[in-house]
Amino acid sequence: MMSRMLMIAATLLSVLIVGCAGAAANAPSATPFATATITSTSAPTSTAPATQTTTSATLACTSPATALVELTEGPYYKANPPQNATLRTAGVAGTPLTLTGYVVSKSCQPIANAKLDFWQADGNGSYDNSGYTLRGWQLTDANGAYRLETVIPGLYPGRTEHIHFKVTVNGQTYTSQLFFPGVSQNASDSIYSSRMLVTLNTTTSPVTGTFTFVVNVA
Repeated sequence: MMSRMLMIAATLLSVLIVGCAGAAANAPSATPFATATITSTSAPTSTAPATQTTTSATLACTSPATALVELTEGPYYKANPPQNATLRTAGVAGTPLTLTGYVVSKSCQPIANAKLDFWQADGNGSYDNSGYTLRGWQLTDANGAYRLETVIPGLYPGRTEHIHFKVTVNGQTYTSQLFFPGVSQNASDSIYSSRMLVTLNTTTSPVTGTFTFVVNVA
């Protein structure tokens, strides 16, 4: 009789243990569903506005834009200069200058593969007429942009600071000169045009400047 009661008690105890174990196994199932709600789709959207802002801030042009002023070529142009966007080399006199900008149409559309041919005096006002120092040409990139590494040209008798250039688009060449703000000789220079002033930032090293070449195409 005693052994039978012990068997019944053991059976009841095992049933209780299995029931508790089943309840414990089922209880945590709610936790993974609660913690799995992680959102990671918002991060990539932050890159698009930054790119757009940079592009619009770099190219400042209001359509219809006024075409550049064509000016004399001067006596120091040399044909067949090298393709070279870095005119500033070691030992060349002058304050280092990085000039950037675009070639655009009057409707402010950037022009790719426009040819820009630059030549200028060094910081002492001297041209290299035997070689090609501070002379070279480049093509605008797919966005119509250019970048010129050079120096700020010096003065020589009768002229203010200036950089000569030719820009060629669709077989048409426009010849002119760039000038610099705050130069007292600008007022007495017979070729000077305020519409051809470079925007200059002298707080950077090298000095940076910008200019947008607007050519006479729609």
